[in-house]
Amino acid sequence: MGMHTDAHIVWDWNGTLFHDVDAVIGATNAAFAELGLEPLTLERYRELYCVPVPKFYERLMGRLPSPAEWELMDATFHRHYTEHHVRCGLAEGAAELLAGWGSAGRSQSILSLYGHEDLVPLVRDFGIETHFVRVDGRTGPSGGGKAEHMVRHLRALAGVDPARTVVIGDAADDALAALHVGARAVLYTGGSHCRASLEAVGVPVVDTLREAVAEAERLAAS
Repeated sequence: MGMHTDAHIVWDWNGTLFHDVDAVIGATNAAFAELGLEPLTLERYRELYCVPVPKFYERLMGRLPSPAEWELMDATFHRHYTEHHVRCGLAEGAAELLAGWGSAGRSQSILSLYGHEDLVPLVRDFGIETHFVRVDGRTGPSGGGKAEHMVRHLRALAGVDPARTVVIGDAADDALAALHVGARAVLYTGGSHCRASLEAVGVPVVDTLREAVAEAERLAAS
């Protein structure tokens, strides 16, 4: 892989590079229907969504789901998401931005809470795998946060300095994971959170991935 002394981006996948919000809402509402909960609009989802996911369900149910409820909802979500995400594509301009960042001699990687065995072939199918020095999806149970995954991800990236690393994601948890390892973060409004929720974290918030990359370049140079 070699040594990378310039700025590095760690990209989130779902809701950031991969514009899958419609599939996520559909799968979430299918999971809610299992417990008789009312369906959510996109706006309501973005207002309430948080990680770890059981806390998101608590906001809607008024209590944490039982282990049996969580297992049922999680299985239903993933079954419906797998069926519908095939109609989703990359976010606007993503492929060009990835190519541009790499052609400038900078490195980038993906860290996602999407299952690793599903993530890798999906990235490959979009023809963008060669832009990344590493692609890591979740291993182990779903529902948790990204911080410890970020620790392992950066440790595996030889020559990447956390202080010159910027995480680009669509969730407050992406910024918290970045702060956990001493990296910076830029949050994007095109995914799972509303702008107000993202701004409460205290990192830059942008409406396009082009703005996110420009902000990442600025942060890494400061």
